[in-house]
Amino acid sequence: MLSIKSLLSALVLSSLAVPVLAEEPVRHPLPNSTFPILQAVEVPATATTVYLSGTVPGVLNADAEKGTIAAYGTMEEQTVSVLNRIQATLESLDMSMGDVIKMQAFLVAEDDKLVDFSGFMDGYTQFFGTEDQPNLPVRSALVVDALANPGFLVELEVTAVRP
Repeated sequence: MLSIKSLLSALVLSSLAVPVLAEEPVRHPLPNSTFPILQAVEVPATATTVYLSGTVPGVLNADAEKGTIAAYGTMEEQTVSVLNRIQATLESLDMSMGDVIKMQAFLVAEDDKLVDFSGFMDGYTQFFGTEDQPNLPVRSALVVDALANPGFLVELEVTAVRP
């Protein structure tokens, strides 16, 4: 027969074996705004942070001259291309776009024009704040003079969290 001491020890040890529930990031929307980014996000200590390298668009039109905007498409087309590539990378890590908590967008204006921010947003909102994927990241959008390839209008860098 087991002694009382043994039973109590087993009870204490079994109570410690309860798995820790994964905590989700706490997302804080912009107050009084419908703009599809967050004001802040809190990442629980139990989460793993995953940093993705900057991602650029793939060639959209192979018949266009290499290194041109015509080869990579409009700001919206490039944004969608980049986000599809990011989505594929996340999926290869058993993650999704809903796990993205932070984004830095590097945007280039075409010659003698303002940056096409609305084109960027049209691509961005296909992936964030949708019915299928309602999560939003915190985000910075920076206008830069150029990216590594003269045909690139957008490069995105994201951070994701695995609860």
